[in-house]
Amino acid sequence: MDEWRELLGVLAGAQDRGLIGPGPLEAHLEHSRAWARALGQAPESFLDLGSGGGLPGLVLALEWPESRGTLLDARRLSEAWISEAAERLGLSRRIETVCDRAEAAGRDPRLREAFSLVVARGFAAPAVTAECGSAFVRPGGRLSVSEPPGSGAARWPAEHLATVALGPVEVVTEGEATFAVLEKIGRLDDRWPRRVGQPRHRPLWS
Repeated sequence: MDEWRELLGVLAGAQDRGLIGPGPLEAHLEHSRAWARALGQAPESFLDLGSGGGLPGLVLALEWPESRGTLLDARRLSEAWISEAAERLGLSRRIETVCDRAEAAGRDPRLREAFSLVVARGFAAPAVTAECGSAFVRPGGRLSVSEPPGSGAARWPAEHLATVALGPVEVVTEGEATFAVLEKIGRLDDRWPRRVGQPRHRPLWS
Protein backbone atom coordinates (compact mmCIF):
# COMPACT_ATOMS: atom_id res chain seq x y z
CA MET A 1 0.00 0.00 0.00
CA ASP A 2 1.16 3.52 -0.76
CA GLU A 3 0.84 4.68 2.85
CA TRP A 4 3.22 1.97 4.04
CA ARG A 5 5.78 2.79 1.36
CA GLU A 6 5.50 6.43 2.38
CA LEU A 7 5.98 5.46 6.02
CA LEU A 8 9.16 3.53 5.18
CA GLY A 9 10.51 6.69 3.58
CA VAL A 10 9.64 8.65 6.71
CA LEU A 11 11.33 6.08 8.93
CA ALA A 12 14.44 6.18 6.74
CA GLY A 13 14.67 9.90 7.44
CA ALA A 14 14.32 9.29 11.16
CA GLN A 15 17.02 6.63 11.05
CA ASP A 16 19.35 9.03 9.23
CA ARG A 17 18.86 11.49 12.10
CA GLY A 18 19.64 8.87 14.75
CA LEU A 19 16.05 8.73 16.02
CA ILE A 20 15.66 5.05 15.13
CA GLY A 21 18.29 2.44 15.83
CA PRO A 22 20.13 0.35 13.23
CA GLY A 23 18.64 -2.57 11.41
CA PRO A 24 16.30 -3.10 8.46
CA LEU A 25 13.39 -0.66 8.55
CA GLU A 26 11.03 -3.39 7.38
CA ALA A 27 11.79 -5.29 10.61
CA HIS A 28 11.08 -2.20 12.73
CA LEU A 29 7.82 -1.69 10.86
CA GLU A 30 6.72 -5.32 11.21
CA HIS A 31 7.46 -5.24 14.94
CA SER A 32 5.08 -2.31 15.38
CA ARG A 33 2.40 -3.93 13.23
CA ALA A 34 2.75 -7.11 15.30
CA TRP A 35 2.19 -4.95 18.39
CA ALA A 36 -1.12 -3.71 16.96
CA ARG A 37 -2.20 -7.31 16.33
CA ALA A 38 -1.17 -8.38 19.83
CA LEU A 39 -3.23 -5.60 21.41
CA GLY A 40 -6.36 -6.43 19.46
CA GLN A 41 -9.16 -3.87 19.30
CA ALA A 42 -8.07 -0.33 18.54
CA PRO A 43 -8.20 2.07 21.52
CA GLU A 44 -10.00 5.38 21.52
CA SER A 45 -6.72 7.11 22.33
CA PHE A 46 -3.10 6.15 22.87
CA LEU A 47 0.17 7.72 23.98
CA ASP A 48 3.58 6.63 22.71
CA LEU A 49 6.01 7.09 25.59
CA GLY A 50 9.45 8.12 24.34
CA SER A 51 8.45 8.01 20.69
CA GLY A 52 11.88 8.80 19.21
CA GLY A 53 11.49 8.58 15.43
CA GLY A 54 7.80 7.67 15.62
CA LEU A 55 7.87 3.96 16.46
CA PRO A 56 5.43 2.52 17.19
CA GLY A 57 3.21 5.63 17.30
CA LEU A 58 3.07 6.42 13.58
CA VAL A 59 2.53 2.77 12.70
CA LEU A 60 -0.30 2.41 15.22
CA ALA A 61 -1.94 5.55 13.88
CA LEU A 62 -2.02 3.99 10.41
CA GLU A 63 -3.24 0.65 11.77
CA TRP A 64 -5.97 2.32 13.82
CA PRO A 65 -7.58 5.02 11.63
CA GLU A 66 -10.20 5.92 14.25
CA SER A 67 -7.74 6.38 17.15
CA ARG A 68 -6.18 9.61 18.39
CA GLY A 69 -2.48 9.46 19.23
CA THR A 70 -0.12 11.54 21.33
CA LEU A 71 3.60 11.01 20.74
CA LEU A 72 5.73 12.12 23.69
CA ASP A 73 9.49 12.63 23.67
CA ALA A 74 11.84 14.89 25.63
CA ARG A 75 13.90 15.86 22.57
CA ARG A 76 13.00 18.85 20.40
CA LEU A 77 14.51 17.07 17.40
CA SER A 78 12.11 14.17 17.86
CA GLU A 79 9.07 16.41 18.30
CA ALA A 80 9.89 18.42 15.17
CA TRP A 81 10.54 15.29 13.13
CA ILE A 82 7.31 13.55 14.20
CA SER A 83 5.25 16.68 13.47
CA GLU A 84 6.73 16.78 9.96
CA ALA A 85 6.19 13.04 9.51
CA ALA A 86 2.55 13.22 10.64
CA GLU A 87 1.90 15.98 8.11
CA ARG A 88 3.56 13.98 5.35
CA LEU A 89 1.49 10.89 6.19
CA GLY A 90 -1.80 12.77 6.47
CA LEU A 91 -2.07 12.09 10.19
CA SER A 92 -1.77 15.60 11.60
CA ARG A 93 -5.47 15.81 12.54
CA ARG A 94 -5.19 12.70 14.71
CA ILE A 95 -1.61 12.96 15.99
CA GLU A 96 -0.34 15.38 18.62
CA THR A 97 3.29 15.74 19.59
CA VAL A 98 4.44 16.70 23.08
CA CYS A 99 8.02 17.62 23.99
CA ASP A 100 8.55 17.09 27.72
CA ARG A 101 10.04 14.75 30.26
CA ALA A 102 7.62 11.96 31.12
CA GLU A 103 7.71 12.73 34.84
CA ALA A 104 6.61 16.32 34.20
CA ALA A 105 4.10 15.50 31.46
CA GLY A 106 2.52 12.87 33.72
CA ARG A 107 1.44 15.66 36.05
CA ASP A 108 -0.11 17.76 33.30
CA PRO A 109 -3.90 17.69 33.96
CA ARG A 110 -4.55 17.47 30.23
CA LEU A 111 -2.46 14.28 29.92
CA ARG A 112 -2.70 12.63 33.33
CA GLU A 113 -4.76 9.43 33.24
CA ALA A 114 -6.19 10.53 29.89
CA PHE A 115 -5.43 7.58 27.56
CA SER A 116 -6.95 4.18 26.90
CA LEU A 117 -3.52 2.81 26.01
CA VAL A 118 0.10 3.75 26.59
CA VAL A 119 2.85 2.01 24.62
CA ALA A 120 6.58 2.12 25.32
CA ARG A 121 9.33 0.81 23.04
CA GLY A 122 12.81 1.08 24.53
CA PHE A 123 11.80 3.84 26.96
CA ALA A 124 13.49 2.60 30.14
CA ALA A 125 13.78 -0.33 32.55
CA PRO A 126 10.47 -1.90 33.70
CA ALA A 127 10.33 -0.04 37.04
CA VAL A 128 10.81 3.35 35.38
CA THR A 129 8.38 2.57 32.57
CA ALA A 130 5.71 1.43 35.02
CA GLU A 131 6.00 4.51 37.22
CA CYS A 132 6.05 7.00 34.35
CA GLY A 133 3.64 5.16 32.06
CA SER A 134 0.93 4.61 34.64
CA ALA A 135 0.54 8.37 35.01
CA PHE A 136 -0.97 8.57 31.52
CA VAL A 137 -3.28 5.51 31.57
CA ARG A 138 -6.88 5.97 32.61
CA PRO A 139 -8.31 3.39 35.05
CA GLY A 140 -9.32 0.33 33.07
CA GLY A 141 -6.83 1.18 30.31
CA ARG A 142 -3.59 -0.61 29.48
CA LEU A 143 0.14 -0.03 29.51
CA SER A 144 2.01 -2.14 26.96
CA VAL A 145 5.79 -2.43 26.72
CA SER A 146 7.99 -4.03 24.08
CA GLU A 147 10.02 -6.77 25.72
CA PRO A 148 13.21 -8.66 24.84
CA PRO A 149 12.55 -12.07 23.23
CA GLY A 150 11.89 -14.77 25.78
CA SER A 151 11.07 -12.36 28.61
CA GLY A 152 8.73 -13.46 31.35
CA ALA A 153 6.62 -12.03 34.14
CA ALA A 154 9.55 -11.93 36.60
CA ARG A 155 10.59 -8.55 35.18
CA TRP A 156 7.28 -7.12 36.40
CA PRO A 157 6.72 -8.05 40.09
CA ALA A 158 3.04 -7.76 40.97
CA GLU A 159 3.62 -6.29 44.44
CA HIS A 160 5.53 -3.34 43.01
CA LEU A 161 3.16 -2.83 40.10
CA ALA A 162 0.29 -2.44 42.56
CA THR A 163 2.12 0.55 44.08
CA VAL A 164 1.54 2.47 40.84
CA ALA A 165 -2.01 1.13 40.29
CA LEU A 166 -1.11 -1.54 37.73
CA GLY A 167 -2.34 -5.10 37.78
CA PRO A 168 -0.27 -8.26 37.20
CA VAL A 169 1.52 -8.46 33.87
CA GLU A 170 0.38 -10.53 30.90
CA VAL A 171 3.19 -11.44 28.50
CA VAL A 172 1.97 -11.72 24.91
CA THR A 173 3.89 -13.11 21.94
CA GLU A 174 3.03 -12.22 18.35
CA GLY A 175 5.31 -13.90 15.83
CA GLU A 176 8.86 -13.18 17.01
CA ALA A 177 7.85 -10.14 19.10
CA THR A 178 7.09 -10.12 22.83
CA PHE A 179 5.04 -7.53 24.71
CA ALA A 180 4.08 -6.93 28.32
CA VAL A 181 0.49 -5.80 28.90
CA LEU A 182 -0.63 -4.33 32.23
CA GLU A 183 -4.10 -3.11 33.17
CA LYS A 184 -4.59 0.09 35.16
CA ILE A 185 -6.58 -1.04 38.20
CA GLY A 186 -7.31 2.29 39.91
CA ARG A 187 -6.40 5.93 40.27
CA LEU A 188 -2.71 6.73 40.63
CA ASP A 189 -1.71 8.31 43.93
CA ASP A 190 -0.64 11.95 43.62
CA ARG A 191 2.92 11.13 44.72
CA TRP A 192 3.57 9.33 41.40
CA PRO A 193 5.48 9.89 39.24
CA ARG A 194 8.27 11.39 41.30
CA ARG A 195 10.34 14.39 40.27
CA VAL A 196 12.30 14.33 37.02
CA GLY A 197 15.19 11.86 37.30
CA GLN A 198 14.09 10.13 40.50
CA PRO A 199 12.41 7.11 38.87
CA ARG A 200 15.71 6.25 37.17
CA HIS A 201 17.99 7.10 40.08
CA ARG A 202 15.83 5.36 42.69
CA PRO A 203 13.72 2.75 40.83
CA LEU A 204 10.82 1.05 42.57
CA TRP A 205 12.53 -2.27 41.94
CA SER A 206 15.60 -3.58 40.16
